[in-house]
Amino acid sequence: MFILRRLPAFIALLMLGALSLRLGLPFLISVPATLMLLVLLFIPKALVQTILAAVLWCGSLAWVGMAWMRVNERMTFGQPWLRLAVILGAVALFTAWSAWLVRGKRN
Repeated sequence: MFILRRLPAFIALLMLGALSLRLGLPFLISVPATLMLLVLLFIPKALVQTILAAVLWCGSLAWVGMAWMRVNERMTFGQPWLRLAVILGAVALFTAWSAWLVRGKRN
């Protein structure tokens, strides 16, 4: 059960790593930081899981910010934006849900 509760967080952290590369964070910082968080995900200490949940909550806010920026950009240029808003909103909700799963139950 421990592994199954961490699987959404694993996927969410991989997506946050891709977002950090997309936002311009250097490869030599983004990839090791993502790998470190992925390793920490499977350490069943309460403090580590609290930190990971906080990272995922902040990541959810980062996805909301990215959605806001991209939707405004598309609206400015008169391009379709609704599908982008739905997709990035779903990713933000998935990341928030994975944070809730990581910290939702005491280990």
